[in-house]
Amino acid sequence: MTQPLPPLLSVVVLAFNEVANLEAAVQEIADELQRLAVDHELLLVDDGSTDGTGALADALCQQLAQTRVIHHSHNLGLGGGYRTGFSQARGRFVTFFPADGQFPATIIGQFLPDMDHCDMVLGYLPERRSSLIAKGLSYVERLLYRALFGAMPTFQGIMMFRRSLLDDLPLHSQGRGWAVQMELILRAARGPYRIQSVPTTLRPRQSGASKVNNLRTIASNLRQVIALSRQIARS
Repeated sequence: MTQPLPPLLSVVVLAFNEVANLEAAVQEIADELQRLAVDHELLLVDDGSTDGTGALADALCQQLAQTRVIHHSHNLGLGGGYRTGFSQARGRFVTFFPADGQFPATIIGQFLPDMDHCDMVLGYLPERRSSLIAKGLSYVERLLYRALFGAMPTFQGIMMFRRSLLDDLPLHSQGRGWAVQMELILRAARGPYRIQSVPTTLRPRQSGASKVNNLRTIASNLRQVIALSRQIARS
């Protein structure tokens, strides 16, 4: 039996306890994909939510075409969500969005034309409004990355890349944080791949609090990044 051709684009939505934001975020993405008239799949990853996010994701799957849901039996963190997306996405191009709705879905239409001449497009936030403490932590974090890895592409937020990179580049990071995402970017940057960084925007959360901008998460991510530097040095 002939297997169906993979879609052009996979959009992976990562959700952990986002029942108040998920429907609006997913509908906005679906509307943007319809506007672009792009062959796609929408993959909702419920990361062990306990607030009804999983049931809402199932309901949205019934309402929206080309939509799948994957449920984690327990919370695996950002890293677990990315690894699920990496393994399950079938599109020629892959992008990830958080379910909090802070990144506008129009970023998809912004990035997609660049994939004609890029292997990876990375968004960054040129004018992010945050507290002095958050800015200080971010600055220290960037200094550490530069000390560990040298020059690296500018990135903060949304990425889009050719799925073939996942076949070409071995990824070993297993932590809960964003180390596996950083590993993909770092390994691609050290290879013969075309990478472009472009500015994007960020909106305030409509409901709930950030699950990543806290000292515990940042400390965990830094430990994983240090471990990543050792892995890359050995490879």
